[in-house]
Amino acid sequence: MKFINIGFGNMVAADRVVALAAPDSAPVKRLIQDARDQGRVIDVSCGRRTRAVIITDSEHVILSAIQTETIANRLDDGTVDVEVEQEETDGPESAES
Repeated sequence: MKFINIGFGNMVAADRVVALAAPDSAPVKRLIQDARDQGRVIDVSCGRRTRAVIITDSEHVILSAIQTETIANRLDDGTVDVEVEQEETDGPESAES
């Protein structure tokens, strides 16, 4: 089973992802609200702005702070880019140590 890093050390099984969407459109906002009402939202944005909405085959809706294009590239590559993710969140000082 292949896992994709969706930000802040969180992973999702690549074979369970059905769709990636930007959270800006009204239909996606309704989808998020409906899933929230039914208890199917998993928010892994760590209090940051939601930049990607991941829909799984179990109809769970995952909210991530990572760009949709970045997650799509990780799905295509099949690689987990944990070191780059840590540099983005921790800053350049922690990358040198």
